[in-house]
Amino acid sequence: MTIPMSEPDISAAERAAVDEVLRTPTLSIGPRLVRFERAMASYVGTRHAVGVSSGTAGLHLCMIAAGVGEGDLVLTTPFSFVASANCILYTGARPVFVDIDRQSLTIDTEALAWKAKDLVRGGRRRGRLKAILPVHVFGQPADMDPIREIAEREGLAVVEDACEAIGALYNGQPVGTLGDAAVFAFYPNKQMTTGEGGMVVTDDAAWDALLRSLRNQGRDVFDGWLTHTRLGYNYRLDELRAAIGAVQVARLDELLTSRARVAEWYHARLEGFDGVTPPVPAPWTTRMSWFVYVVQLARPALRDVVIRELETRGIPARPYFPPIHLQPFYRKRFGFKPGAFPVTEAAAASCLALPFFGGMREQQVDEVCGALREIVETLSGRSTRRATA
Repeated sequence: MTIPMSEPDISAAERAAVDEVLRTPTLSIGPRLVRFERAMASYVGTRHAVGVSSGTAGLHLCMIAAGVGEGDLVLTTPFSFVASANCILYTGARPVFVDIDRQSLTIDTEALAWKAKDLVRGGRRRGRLKAILPVHVFGQPADMDPIREIAEREGLAVVEDACEAIGALYNGQPVGTLGDAAVFAFYPNKQMTTGEGGMVVTDDAAWDALLRSLRNQGRDVFDGWLTHTRLGYNYRLDELRAAIGAVQVARLDELLTSRARVAEWYHARLEGFDGVTPPVPAPWTTRMSWFVYVVQLARPALRDVVIRELETRGIPARPYFPPIHLQPFYRKRFGFKPGAFPVTEAAAASCLALPFFGGMREQQVDEVCGALREIVETLSGRSTRRATA
């Protein structure tokens, strides 16, 4: 049995929506995008939603809207996809990393409070602290109440990186409603997809207007043809992807339920297995939005061997995530070295993403878990024998 790592859930309704776009005249910002934006704002519970070409584009525009610029500082996590830090660099600012909580794998709020206070005291000498960018990693919300308290106390903007967490609930409140703005992404392995694409949501009318201008080469609503009020970007979401997105968001609860069912199958088979720790919701997480299913191995040294052994059986697996601060570019530019963020580094060494998607069959989960258990137990036995020899 060959099992895919991920697979989008596309129905006849999405195909019909695409066909309709192909049969009619389209605009770069047309009626299907408007429909998608309104549906997304309604689903999340915000006043505004702005479609963009990717989650990364949305994060970049939010940094601009937050006033982040050359020499500024933004607090964020090193345990994420690299885009959540890169978007800060795009503005000429610098990401300031804070280690993560051992259980939730989201930013450690106690360490965040200390770091924010220290940077504000540092003032001009260290650069002006402007924002916090928490990441809802793997569909698990960051602990937003203390984050918002820190932001309010220090006068900082909060931009939620919710690219992996659409539909998640934090203490009963939807992610995307917990900061000044939030960004969702719709890559093919996400809970819902448009192929490529993203969405920024906010309650702030001024942010909404600025984001719409920035995504469209800096044109404002009052600008004439080929007139551009400010420096902008080609970050538009096209009608083809918007048509898919409007159908997907209408199906989102169904898609999330399917993924939660697969996560339950995994958990039932891996619970109590000493070699592997399955993911669990944090105390503040009312609902996980299952993006990937990431386990932690008790013996991190076995992780790469486990990946290779699974692949020989037609089962893909991936290390999620390599620490951002140890990516080659970040080490070269900022001089980061191993040991800077020990909890992040320990998680990165032990985390293993297993095949996961809403259409996965229970038989496939059985196959993955059976192979994983057999491989880990065999390798652990070898390690134990070598240690006692």
